[in-house]
Amino acid sequence: MIIDSISNASKYFSAHPLFEKAFSFIAATDLASAADGKLEIEEGLKAIFSNAPGKTSEASCAKFECHNKNIDIQLCISGQETIGWKPREKCVTPNGGYNEEKDVQLYHDAPDTFFQLTDGQFAIFFPEDVHAPMIGEGTIKKLVIKVKI
Repeated sequence: MIIDSISNASKYFSAHPLFEKAFSFIAATDLASAADGKLEIEEGLKAIFSNAPGKTSEASCAKFECHNKNIDIQLCISGQETIGWKPREKCVTPNGGYNEEKDVQLYHDAPDTFFQLTDGQFAIFFPEDVHAPMIGEGTIKKLVIKVKI
């Protein structure tokens, strides 16, 4: 997992061949006015904008998730978002099987740690990062970019 501010995004371009294009999309987009919804940036990169009320920790942790085929770049556009995290290797109680269509594996385990993102901060979740996003009060506007592995 990586946690940083968007001003430092270029430090991570070498971590995956599509990261530079993903962060270029972010830089070229009027994030504050972006409408909710999904769009394909290009092959292997999908953007998902949302503007939704924060969830309780319990509600988010009920869908404690990770992915096998995608890396998530989760950017907080506005609001304050708390995210739970635990390394996949320490998760022992799957919540159902892997959903191939949605590329998601859920766990009943509890996060080891929680951290906060606010305007212009992002987290990158790799397949080994189990995460519970969107915890908070008030409205959280965010962008998730799915980066195909």
